[in-house]
Amino acid sequence: LCGRLVVRLEGRRVDDALPGALGQLLFTYLVLNRLRRIDRDELLIAVYGEDAAPGHQARLSVLLSKLRRIIGPELLAGRTELELALLPEAFIDVEVALDALHRAESHVAKEEWASAWGPASLAYDVASRPLLRAHDRPWLDDWRHRLDGVRLSGLECLAEASLGLGGPELPQAENCARRLIELAPFRESGYRILMEALERSGNVAEALRVYDGLRVTLRAEL
Repeated sequence: LCGRLVVRLEGRRVDDALPGALGQLLFTYLVLNRLRRIDRDELLIAVYGEDAAPGHQARLSVLLSKLRRIIGPELLAGRTELELALLPEAFIDVEVALDALHRAESHVAKEEWASAWGPASLAYDVASRPLLRAHDRPWLDDWRHRLDGVRLSGLECLAEASLGLGGPELPQAENCARRLIELAPFRESGYRILMEALERSGNVAEALRVYDGLRVTLRAEL
């Protein structure tokens, strides 16, 4: 769902067969809410927006019929309430990113730096890609905001892990911390990691400059 929309079912690509932009919205909403049943009124607003007229129910029925033909009726269950019945092991990048961040934060809390590095990178990489870029709906904005948080937290875990590993990974910690500061200038953890990385690399004066920059920013802005 992040980056280019790609849908593979049993090894075959079906994303190009989805019924246009509205079909992409419908399918994405079903995927992101696949653990519950969704009534048609909720789907109507998700696809057509808050201003959807009653006449759009017929259009939604046509859209659902087209989607069923593409993915199979066994995957799209229900009539008045619908559910996308994917297998538990289905790969969905948004879910993978959320799970990877949870594992990364757990490893960081236990100071298991080598184990934290991989899932932190995965969470950051997935969340850095735009979610359904060409579409605009309030529920997409909510998910994008959530993924922005995953991106920042993943980058922070990556910086922490690189700092914890030390040695040749210190430049990586510095780069990640600088990127974190760039993306979230009031997130103090980025400054802390950057100062520690610089100090461990022998650049104490540069670390003090970072501290002074943070002090000035906080005084001026807050």
